Amino acid sequence: MTQKKISILLVISIIGISFSAIFVKWSDAPSTVLSMYRMYFASILLLPMIWKRRGELSKVSRQEWGFLALSGACLGLSFALWFASLKLTTVASSTIILALQPILAIVGGFFFYKERVDLRTILTIGIAIIGVVMVGWGDLGHANSSAILGDFLSFLNVIAVVGYLLIGQTKVKQMSHWIYSFSVFLFAGLALHIYNLVAGVPTLDYPPREWGIFLLLAIFPTLSHVIFNFLLSHVNATTISMSVLGEPVGATIVAVILLDERIHSLQFVGGLVVLVGVSLFLIQRKNTDSEKISIDE
Repeated sequence: MTQKKISILLVISIIGISFSAIFVKWSDAPSTVLSMYRMYFASILLLPMIWKRRGELSKVSRQEWGFLALSGACLGLSFALWFASLKLTTVASSTIILALQPILAIVGGFFFYKERVDLRTILTIGIAIIGVVMVGWGDLGHANSSAILGDFLSFLNVIAVVGYLLIGQTKVKQMSHWIYSFSVFLFAGLALHIYNLVAGVPTLDYPPREWGIFLLLAIFPTLSHVIFNFLLSHVNATTISMSVLGEPVGATIVAVILLDERIHSLQFVGGLVVLVGVSLFLIQRKNTDSEKISIDE
């Protein structure tokens, strides 16, 4: 595949995930209902690929099903937290905090799997954290306390996503990514459905406009993730991670145009600091992985 085609697919993916926050802002449905139907509809969209690989489902062990259920619960929780965050704070603040995901993944690897972290990594993590603090401080100075709560929920969402990724990384390495994605999406939807039933949150009585938003939330992000998975056979994971950093920028631009949201100077500078910190982190990780490959060879 040519570099031009790869670049076009990356741009399409970034645009797709950038609209997720906008759809959530447009909806009046509770965050757990939005998350539930996003997962259910995403599972349905993947059914054709699962049908082709239906024989693989019988090979999944009972232990793997348990980890898939746990991973799905983490994923469902992450979406519920992020959608709730978007109801309370700006798209810019909520999405920029999502950029911390690769950094927290390394922190989780250090605590749970004893993966080594050097001083340069700690410094880049520090830079990104300073940026997040600046974003939060900007909300504190220009918005009510609900915006700070929204920022905090976005951060908790990142922790839940990292939990979802760490489980998948270590427990289902031999599984088709189609089977994995379908299973965790379905389990996430079921976990959220159970929560909605227990909490008494209505799950059916919504107007056609809301159902359209539910479907759009499933289509656009799912398309983006499918493209990312496809591109992994042509580019490395670092390239994908760097590209995903375009989501906060794209989502913020769309929010300014469609939602008339305003970005305060401290939030803008803090967002840039976060992106710089995460970019340095990813570049450093790429260089470290290259050095390891050279040593092994």
